Amino acid sequence: MRRKLRVAAYAICVRDGQLLLSRSPAPDGGPPEWVLPGGGMEHGEDPYDTVVREVAEETGYRIEVTGLLGVDSSHRVLPGRLQRPVDLHGVRLVYEGRVTGGELRYEIGGSTDMAAWHDLDAVPALNLVPMVGIGLRLWRERPADGRLEPGPGTAPLPGKMNTE
Repeated sequence: MRRKLRVAAYAICVRDGQLLLSRSPAPDGGPPEWVLPGGGMEHGEDPYDTVVREVAEETGYRIEVTGLLGVDSSHRVLPGRLQRPVDLHGVRLVYEGRVTGGELRYEIGGSTDMAAWHDLDAVPALNLVPMVGIGLRLWRERPADGRLEPGPGTAPLPGKMNTE
């Protein structure tokens, strides 16, 4: 069995009652999904630098990180190629960010194809990856230990990694 550790950093940016999200084309040709701006750390990169870089790449905005909201972790075994399973552990750091500059634009040639502000009340009706719910719960609840108790917004979809 192969083992993989994925570490990523995401930003919750709320301004005037709106949440900044990026849109990711579905890998299976289905409908696009809205994700938190952010993504995987590069080897040797600090998570703080990861979130600043990823938000700029996906949205065009420069952000100031104003706090660490928490950490989400998931562990599961997924079927791999040629019947070789993958033991996958995902660790996601969720930061709060404030836009300080730049202009909203779409990422070209990356993992997302669009970025937009959405009214917080309208977010639940969007086609979202589970990580958006987790990030919003961390933002709303602000747990002192940075960890959510199990409940809505923390359970992954069956067979799906909460990676974005």
